[in-house]
Amino acid sequence: MSPLARIPLGLLVIAVGVHMVWKTDFYLDFSGPIDFAEQKFGPGGTRTYLKLFGVGVCFIGMAIATNLIADILGGIAGIFVRP
Repeated sequence: MSPLARIPLGLLVIAVGVHMVWKTDFYLDFSGPIDFAEQKFGPGGTRTYLKLFGVGVCFIGMAIATNLIADILGGIAGIFVRP
């Protein structure tokens, strides 16, 4: 992927992740409470889960912008493909 497409895409994904951390209630209203998160993190666990998910989305966006995502996905695919 060319840098002209990769960098704006990565910045867009980072912006979505920042928005998830910043405006968690919007995503909570959209998804509703997540039972798994409420059981594992306790009361308010869905908000914590969504914030952690948003931070993960930010890291994925940084990997896309810096082209590390190609190495990560290539390494994962290399595990399943036999030479």
